[in-house]
Amino acid sequence: MIQIRHTFPPEERLKGVREISGLFTAGQSFLVYPVKVVWMLTDSHQTVPVRAAFSVSKKNFKKAVHRNLLKRRMKEAYRLQKHQLVMAAGEKKMICMFVYIAKEELPYPVIEKSLITATSRLGRNLKQATLK
Repeated sequence: MIQIRHTFPPEERLKGVREISGLFTAGQSFLVYPVKVVWMLTDSHQTVPVRAAFSVSKKNFKKAVHRNLLKRRMKEAYRLQKHQLVMAAGEKKMICMFVYIAKEELPYPVIEKSLITATSRLGRNLKQATLK
């Protein structure tokens, strides 16, 4: 029996202005309210199949406390569901960004439900996608 580790180590986090800006210019996106997902297959030499980042608008949430709370909620929901993406990825490498777009602070179960839907949809897109 394979033990699934629900972790989100630093090497799985998407960082770097070049990668993130490239993701927004060349990536594909879809919406699962309250989260917008932007993703792209990549040919970089990353060691993990999926790298992710999370964002909350400073325009909608002025206080950092509220932005950080929403990011923590998204990260936790992603951390528990990412094994689906890793299995769907296989040999492919992908980067993705989860952007919180709601104007109000929603409870964790709502965010978790949208992240579950988003990860399953990302997995389906990943199986069909080919690197351009």
